[in-house]
Amino acid sequence: MQTAPAFGSHEYFMKEALKEAYKAFEEGEVPVGAVMVCKNKIIARAHNQTERLTDATAHAEMIASTAAAHYLGSKYLDECTLYVTLEPCVMCAGALHWVQLQRLVYGAADIQRGFTLVSNPLLHPRTEILTGICKEESKEIIDRFFQSIREKR
Repeated sequence: MQTAPAFGSHEYFMKEALKEAYKAFEEGEVPVGAVMVCKNKIIARAHNQTERLTDATAHAEMIASTAAAHYLGSKYLDECTLYVTLEPCVMCAGALHWVQLQRLVYGAADIQRGFTLVSNPLLHPRTEILTGICKEESKEIIDRFFQSIREKR
């Protein structure tokens, strides 16, 4: 029997982000989920909604950042940690730079469109990065989603 991750751990918050990714999967969206955490409290939850909103910028990271900024009443998220199941793209990394995110934690690497493919640093210089938390489950849901699309063709 698998035990639940301890509250407040990176695994705990990434599991919450994975819940959002599963919502996206069920809605036919690319299954990426995110939660924004400030002072050990989830202040925003989001998943990709590009299809639902017909908006190519409606990535989980963008929606979570906007919701967190509204919650805090600040354009800066310099006391926040973003947990996201997939490495942010260049667009999202740029947005995370401008909000001066304190910490980024992501599960699976995005080997096709991830921000780390760019040689120049895109995140704010003070942003801490932690990778690989719940990597296997994060990768599995993405792989399963794109496999189901290939099977429908």
